[in-house]
Amino acid sequence: MPNTTGSAHPDQASAAAVPQRIVAAWASHDAKKFAAIFTEKCTMILPETFKKGREAVEEFMTEAFAGPYKGTRVTGEPISVEFLSPDSAVLVTAGGILLPGEKEVSTERSIRATWVVVKEGTRWQLAAYQNTPVN
Repeated sequence: MPNTTGSAHPDQASAAAVPQRIVAAWASHDAKKFAAIFTEKCTMILPETFKKGREAVEEFMTEAFAGPYKGTRVTGEPISVEFLSPDSAVLVTAGGILLPGEKEVSTERSIRATWVVVKEGTRWQLAAYQNTPVN
């Protein structure tokens, strides 16, 4: 992942791994595992969706994995990482949702996402997530 701060942060790999943890949880369609990556007081903003708190994220994803996201995968490629402090960073990714059988994200599902990650103890967690369609 590109580092826009100029020098490598000792936790850069761990902080930058948060999106891949989301990808893995999505691949298993495990809403509990997905929500566990978020902080307790997190925020998740998607087009037409605002969720506040880990429990709300889990409830939303439970319904989504049983409905519109059933059988889908998600992908994201890092664009940048910027550490705001030793225990917080902003990541930006490009990606989107892959429907069953797709290998590339379609233009209509292509997004850019902003991830605010924070270190809680020894683990990096997702405090805020927001995505915007590219088109």
